[in-house]
Amino acid sequence: MKIGFDNEQYLKMQSEHIMERISKFDNKLYLEFGGKLFDDFHAARVLPGFAADSKLQMLSQLSNQAEIVMVVSVEDIIKNKIREDLGITYDDDVVRLIDAFRTKGFLVGSVVLTRYAEHHAVSHFQKILESLGVKVYHHYSIPGYPTNVTQIVSDNGFGKNDYIETSRPLVVVTAPGPGSGKMATCLSQLYHEHKRGIRAGYAKFETFPIWNLPLDHTVNLAYEAATADLNDINMIDPYHLNAYGVTTVNYNRDVEIFPVLNAIFMKIYGTSPYASPTDMGVNMIGNCIVDDGTCREASRQEIIRRYYKALVGVANGTRTEDELNKIELLLQKENLSVTDRHVVPPARSRAKATGSAAAAIELADGRIVTGKAGTLLGSSAAVLMNAIKDLAGIPHEQLILSPESIAPIQNLKTQYLGSKNPRLHTDEVLIALSVTAASNEDAALALEQLPKLRGCQVHSTVMLPEVDQKVFKKLMCDVTCDAKTE
Repeated sequence: MKIGFDNEQYLKMQSEHIMERISKFDNKLYLEFGGKLFDDFHAARVLPGFAADSKLQMLSQLSNQAEIVMVVSVEDIIKNKIREDLGITYDDDVVRLIDAFRTKGFLVGSVVLTRYAEHHAVSHFQKILESLGVKVYHHYSIPGYPTNVTQIVSDNGFGKNDYIETSRPLVVVTAPGPGSGKMATCLSQLYHEHKRGIRAGYAKFETFPIWNLPLDHTVNLAYEAATADLNDINMIDPYHLNAYGVTTVNYNRDVEIFPVLNAIFMKIYGTSPYASPTDMGVNMIGNCIVDDGTCREASRQEIIRRYYKALVGVANGTRTEDELNKIELLLQKENLSVTDRHVVPPARSRAKATGSAAAAIELADGRIVTGKAGTLLGSSAAVLMNAIKDLAGIPHEQLILSPESIAPIQNLKTQYLGSKNPRLHTDEVLIALSVTAASNEDAALALEQLPKLRGCQVHSTVMLPEVDQKVFKKLMCDVTCDAKTE
């Protein structure tokens, strides 16, 4: 848990750089915001010291200058697309984000429904937004987008879209996930602003890949592992190299679309403000790495975690072999083994020794605690109990949950709720511990240790049920599993 990133320096440098970019246009900048604003846990894992809400903190320094425009594709609403890390639909996430932004004091100006088409689910969602006092605008699919520039930059292209009314110099365009239409929304606004005599600007805030780190830097390779399902590829920005003789890193989609963007800028303004995809970016994150070795090691561990996630995904049908193979190549590139994750060998050794499913937790000081499935607790519940007992200084052999207190819960599960598994899951054992804490000082002391698990590493020798995954996620533990069923 070493620090490799200076978060305070980042907040200052990033906000100043965005304000500088605004000044280069008519005091109007549309900032396409990639990645997650509130909970960028990937960045926090590969850049130790980066706060998961750093980007939100940075924007908070500009809150008087900024307003938020949320973008969501109608196609994703109709399909009930799920944001995987939270397990909620995109439309629910838009409502969640609006509430979160407003709680933080941000102006949420509007929501744009892209690729608009009439549908009862879309109409229902729009009514929900309007009931929250949010303006809703419609943007439409444009035939030939993004290559037919003449069609796009015309009254039959961007001209068909609603003009989004904004009141602040900085308009942050964000979305619940990729493919929502953020870039097209920004470009459409440039077209409409130009028709109104305003030379607005466009910039892109994308955390990864980090443009001023080497192409094969482990932090950038970890980004490739994280986006293996999107088939993103880090590459040298050829336009930046040609224009300035400087090597920078971008990813394939931005490099491929740049000639089209350049042509759109030329069509709107008669000139282009940018010579390369890198020029469009405003990301200062690479300047705030203070311990390169720490960030490299954190990124290596992230690649291994992504491998296990893909392995389990292939086993349960949610991932493809191509995704797994791509991450395997990254492991080979960094000369990594899947057992280079510290918690893997102890978990597997405990499983082999006991003949049961097992799990291991690496605590903040490097100690590793294991647990196995028994008659009372599943392996995840067992390792969780062992970890907080260890942190509380409670001897392993000392019971703080008696079999007599667990038996009624098991009876409830099997006799009344129809479960075939009598063992307690992590949520059930924590509830039992909470009840016991009212009359047992050791149980209360053990519960107080839960915040110390934040950032700890966990590995299970079997695929975890969803309930255990959610509990570890709420405890901010990073979990991997072997692709085996119990």
